[in-house]
Amino acid sequence: MTTPSPIHVAVGVLLNAAGEVLISRRHLDSHQGGLWEFPGGKLESGEDVQCALKRELEEELGITPLRCSPLKKILYHYSYSDKSVLLDVWIIPQFIGEPKGLEGQAVEWRSIPTLPQREFPVANGQIIKCLSLPREIAITPDVSSFDRLQSLLQLLIGRGLKLIQLRQTQLDSAQYLDWFRRARDSCEGSGVDLILNQDPALLERCSAAGFHASASRLQQLTQRPITEDALFSASCHNLEELRKAEALGADFVSLSPVCRTEKYAEGEQLGWDKFQALADKVSLPVYALGGIRRSDSDTARFHGGHGIAGIKTFL
Repeated sequence: MTTPSPIHVAVGVLLNAAGEVLISRRHLDSHQGGLWEFPGGKLESGEDVQCALKRELEEELGITPLRCSPLKKILYHYSYSDKSVLLDVWIIPQFIGEPKGLEGQAVEWRSIPTLPQREFPVANGQIIKCLSLPREIAITPDVSSFDRLQSLLQLLIGRGLKLIQLRQTQLDSAQYLDWFRRARDSCEGSGVDLILNQDPALLERCSAAGFHASASRLQQLTQRPITEDALFSASCHNLEELRKAEALGADFVSLSPVCRTEKYAEGEQLGWDKFQALADKVSLPVYALGGIRRSDSDTARFHGGHGIAGIKTFL
């Protein structure tokens, strides 16, 4: 018996100037009625995703998207049947018109932190997880002592960073685990999450928010190295690495080098146009890395990035 192909669904995440997203409520008499969802619908025969998205948004909300970029593809299998859906999720930061529930559905603008997953279909949970990622991610430079690392962490916390990748390549696993635990304790109560950058097996021993794979480690992986309830990210520099991360179910990636850095020779940087061209070929949040300034955040967003990441960027 062959498994039926998943139902391909185009999903649009509309953003307004305040950074809020538009959600609509399913009719009570529909499947999973009463739950909130992101607008969109099934692709028609021979239709591509962007055409389907444009059609659905015009029919449901009376708006026309002007610019969109892929966020993530989510394959979800229903536990009570053999059916599955492929949610093809796109970010839409620019559109024409004022969204209205043209099919009688309630619509609301909501801030991302106020999106309770229990009020959405389970398949939408990963969308909310992606949207909840911060716009900025700091990466710690290698330092000679834990005191220096602790000072850097406090500086980053003071500058509003909420997600920090603890990168200390000079340490062996035992030292790294010790430093990570102490760093986690020093950040307690600050609202900051730490991501480890070593062996993913350390995750359960240090209560990290997630695991980041270097480009070389990414190539060695054959499956997602951690569970879905933690963040999995990877360093990428080309389309092959981006697609490998996507296939492994990464929650987000960094793509570098975008701008000129000391590490790379002149001409090796991607530039913003190539960054956008690569980011648009995968469906997962992409952070611009390499020679990035904090003032580049809007530029990264304009070119299809989810945000910015860096070592010196926030220091």
